[in-house]
Amino acid sequence: MTRDGEHRELRTLLLLLAMAVGLLTTGAVICLTFAYPRLAEPLAVGAAVLTGLAGVGGLVVKAAGEHR
Repeated sequence: MTRDGEHRELRTLLLLLAMAVGLLTTGAVICLTFAYPRLAEPLAVGAAVLTGLAGVGGLVVKAAGEHR
């Protein structure tokens, strides 16, 4: 197997792991919001900030990949 194939498998594994962690975190936040409704707004703000940071991080990684 070539190195590109190995890297593709690793990237796929990391993507699946990140998705699993994200889904578990989302489920935990939903349960927490049902248990403590007053936390809904701060959790929504935190989620928006993290989404923005993830988007900026994705753009930085994409831009760094184009320079290679």
